[in-house]
Amino acid sequence: MEGREEVKEPKPSFPLSLWELSVASTVVIGFLVGLAGVYLTMPASDYSFLKFPRSLEDLQLLRDHLETYTSDYTIQVLVGYCVVYIFMQTFMIPGTVFMSLLAGALFGVFKGVALVVFTATAGASSCYFLSKVVGRPLVFSLWPDKLSFFQAQVAQRRECLLNYMLFLRLTPTLPNTFINVASPIVDIPYRIFFLATFIGLIPAAYITVKAGIALGELQSVGDLYDFKSIATLFIIGVVSVTPTLMSKTKS
Repeated sequence: MEGREEVKEPKPSFPLSLWELSVASTVVIGFLVGLAGVYLTMPASDYSFLKFPRSLEDLQLLRDHLETYTSDYTIQVLVGYCVVYIFMQTFMIPGTVFMSLLAGALFGVFKGVALVVFTATAGASSCYFLSKVVGRPLVFSLWPDKLSFFQAQVAQRRECLLNYMLFLRLTPTLPNTFINVASPIVDIPYRIFFLATFIGLIPAAYITVKAGIALGELQSVGDLYDFKSIATLFIIGVVSVTPTLMSKTKS
């Protein structure tokens, strides 16, 4: 009818469409099935101690129980550890620092660092691809200002993007969780994301895993990164970004 204005339906407040929500749910179910498979293959016992560690006390309890299983059921513990770490990293669940400490307590420095770097890179990659499919509305909703800043910085450093990404991974300039989710949104190629993640996480993984060996001596998570450790990471980060600064100076 003429003269009648068309009434527009309000947009849904939830930032994901039904299809995007279905994809995310499928990934969650896949991880839960993997965790259930690990749980069912473990020996009969009381597993009430199994939970995501939220404190050093939770972590010490988990370490004390898992030490007895690690030697006899190494494969199950490894697979379970990997699935849990990747799950936490994929869905931005806090507590991966405790998982890194646990790797040192159970497997030692060399194996622990290798395990943490592998699972952290796999989890970050999983988060990257999931965000590429369903993450855009969430990132714009949660971090609009931070995303604009990140996008502008990436655009300025396209020629030396790997160095810039290494700098971000080595220093606390931007949270790793945000980098994982936002990288596909600002068109960072996966090969650069992968290399920067794999290489850039090694120093911090070494510090955390090494601290996990002397878990009983830690009073708080803040003890992990003293002034010397933070300064070392910043120096490595500055070295990694130097080619970017030099190229801008030449330009």
